[in-house]
Amino acid sequence: MAHWSDTQPIFLQIRQQLIEMILTGAVPEGEALPSVRQIATDLSVNPLTVTKAYQSLVDLDVIEKKRGLGMYVATAARPKLLAHERERFLAEDWPRIRAQIQALGLDLKTLLDAGEPK
Repeated sequence: MAHWSDTQPIFLQIRQQLIEMILTGAVPEGEALPSVRQIATDLSVNPLTVTKAYQSLVDLDVIEKKRGLGMYVATAARPKLLAHERERFLAEDWPRIRAQIQALGLDLKTLLDAGEPK
């Protein structure tokens, strides 16, 4: 059974998993995504929750419905998703992260060095 965060709706968490599958190339352009029923069963969620996640990606024009066949990754989905996710990060996540960096008095060198192996 999947472990869900209480901080955001389950459909958004499923949507994020699908986005990661597309961005990493786990499901390349033109390939079929798992069926709504398969995901619902695997994650023990209502199929309508999965449908809502898929519909949000259809609305972004990164997946397409093929009647009777299922959902497929659209052409140029990866660049569209990268642009969308970057824009979302800069608008939603970065202001909070930046404020925390400033509040902690961290500088660029400290931040970059923190990611280096010792």
